[in-house]
Amino acid sequence: MPTVRTGDSHSSSRTRRRGRRAVDSSLSEINVVPLVDVMLVMLVIFMVTAPMMQRGLSVNLPESRRAEPLAAEQLFVTVPLAYRTDGVVQVGDDRVRLEALAARLLTDLADRTEKSVFLRGDDEITYGELVQVFDVLKEGGVQEVGLVLAPPSGR
Repeated sequence: MPTVRTGDSHSSSRTRRRGRRAVDSSLSEINVVPLVDVMLVMLVIFMVTAPMMQRGLSVNLPESRRAEPLAAEQLFVTVPLAYRTDGVVQVGDDRVRLEALAARLLTDLADRTEKSVFLRGDDEITYGELVQVFDVLKEGGVQEVGLVLAPPSGR
């Protein structure tokens, strides 16, 4: 808190004129405590909300007893349950309509030597719906399609 002095010409070197108030030099210091408080509150807010901001679709993968972990960086095509109503699949992190999927795959696979993708489908997706996606994948230049399965939950 600044101290205020009333002074005359002999009281202090900080006094400018007789009868005027002089403010002590403590006002020139920056109080960082409120800044630190605000930053700590913002840090807590971001730490709480960051895990909630996940990208991607929620897909219930079917289980397989012989599923192996993926080793290479591949292109993933995800068929969510909402595909039945809106006809949209997900290529990597982007949502793509089924009609535009072949063109998208042609551009994505153009510079790759290995023309393969991994297909993730919701457990409730029918075989006929997956065959529709397979046909479009072949139109897009895909030579190999790997099915992504969840390992058994008992292991």
